Amino acid sequence: MTRVLRPIPIESLKLLVFDLDGTLIDSAQDLCNSVNATLTHFGRAPLPDAQIASYIGNGALMLVRRALTAGGALPADTPLLDEAYAFFLDYYREHNLDYTYAYDGVLQALAALRTLHDEPGAPERAMAVLTNKPVRPARAICEALGLAPYFLNIYGGNSFTTKKPDPEGLNALMLEAEARPEETVMIGDSEVDIQTARNAGTWSIGCTFGLAPGSLDAIPPDVMVDSPADWTEALSPAKVNGR
Repeated sequence: MTRVLRPIPIESLKLLVFDLDGTLIDSAQDLCNSVNATLTHFGRAPLPDAQIASYIGNGALMLVRRALTAGGALPADTPLLDEAYAFFLDYYREHNLDYTYAYDGVLQALAALRTLHDEPGAPERAMAVLTNKPVRPARAICEALGLAPYFLNIYGGNSFTTKKPDPEGLNALMLEAEARPEETVMIGDSEVDIQTARNAGTWSIGCTFGLAPGSLDAIPPDVMVDSPADWTEALSPAKVNGR
């Protein structure tokens, strides 16, 4: 189902930017397992998966920091954080595809969106990924799951000096695609993605099927969708114009 809170000018869109975790892929189990492996390695008790999942969205370093400070006993600047972060990255690189998968309908939706410009009156569009996940595993996962060929570029949380919700990465993608903010839409499952869109002056689509859909209540997107299949309806000029 698609719910429009503020109509997006579909015909003028030139760039579609997707979040990764919770939008294109379900990576929660591998992230939770990697966090708990890190905690166990450093003599900490493992945390429930649901609790770890609530920490996802602001990058790997923040994920590890939140897990280590869950009991409120670890200063954020302790050397243990750097050691734990390094361990987490090494472990996750080896296990980031154990359980991770593309959501049902994602590949079909991306294929449909790529061909929408063939419809009469539809614009040429580029697609890209902007995630707070480190760029190397982000690109490796997209390659392994067959997502990478659809994207102009895949940028991660260490691709720029800042992470979402700072608009630096989204601004860089707009420059590459020669798209203005009013010609760009950010698609994601959390308030981080919607705030990124607002900070860059772009449109936004929120995905209720992701890892942090509850956060969309705090910062509502322009359009809300319940499945990847709804992207095609939300972004098709033919659907919008009733053709």
